[in-house]
Amino acid sequence: MKLAVNLSAKDAVVLAEAAEELGFDLALAPEGYRSDAPGVLGAVAARTRRIALGSAVMQIPARPPATTALTAATLDMLSQGRFRLGLGVSNPDVSEGWYGVPFERPLARTREYVEIVREALQGGPVTYRGDHFVLPSAGRAAAPLHLFTEGHRPDLPVYLAAVGPANLRLAGEIADGWLGVFTSPGMVREAVGRIAEGRAVRGLSMEGFEVLPSLPTAVADDLERAADQLRPQYCYLMGIGDPATNFYCSLARRLGFGAEIERVVRCLGDGDRRAAEAHVPLELIDRTALIGPTERIAGRMREYAEAGVTTLGIMVSAATTTPEGRLGILKACAEAVRSW
Repeated sequence: MKLAVNLSAKDAVVLAEAAEELGFDLALAPEGYRSDAPGVLGAVAARTRRIALGSAVMQIPARPPATTALTAATLDMLSQGRFRLGLGVSNPDVSEGWYGVPFERPLARTREYVEIVREALQGGPVTYRGDHFVLPSAGRAAAPLHLFTEGHRPDLPVYLAAVGPANLRLAGEIADGWLGVFTSPGMVREAVGRIAEGRAVRGLSMEGFEVLPSLPTAVADDLERAADQLRPQYCYLMGIGDPATNFYCSLARRLGFGAEIERVVRCLGDGDRRAAEAHVPLELIDRTALIGPTERIAGRMREYAEAGVTTLGIMVSAATTTPEGRLGILKACAEAVRSW
């Protein structure tokens, strides 16, 4: 199993350079309320030479497929063939609240989007007639989408973020990899089964398909101390949008922490973030993150590898620590893998 670093924008270049020296395979840039992915990856591409670069994820509602294809081609050219395009539909609050894009039928939208991006990357003119995307737009005789970027791979890998069974099957069918977050080894095993069903639709095995969950990570001898570094991140994510449709709240309920999450949400609604953080259960964090001393993290990594993970993302941005603390997390994780 290989390692990836899920970067924080503020110290992305330093972290990526350190990860490259430590033998990490991939540097991932998230996209959300704090930063976009392409800007971070452009800076990292200029300062690294070997480590692969990936978006985790570029949000589908944020960009037309042509813009995504052009951005992917540019990043792959600038990094000399190191870019991997991670895509995701995000959630209703972000899709509709930020971008004004309806969230209905997200799987059909994703399928069409990936088809257009892949065709554009091949370098020829693209016309498309779908339910969600029409190129050129209806009634127009405009010039078709056509990229003239040079030096990129026309078949650069496309990864999809996916959660539900149908979305996981779609990832297996149309993508080259799966991006997961906040997931347990058991949930990874279930996801791999769904992905394999999608692969079978095209007569493909799981060979060569990337299974890449990213996990919040904190290193400390005491589990509670480690969990305390991650509780603010869990609260932040559970407080996004409507708790009824929030992915992270749904995940916690699925794992059996419904009552605890209702207390977290209630405290957040009251404006008491400190109390909300205190209500995030240690057991939830332990099942969906890497916490503890290096040797314990090594054991947890083995569980994920046995569940089918090919590359494990280390989400250093989730820990409330210093830049030096994040570098320490990377070193501990590199040591943990070497100890197998």
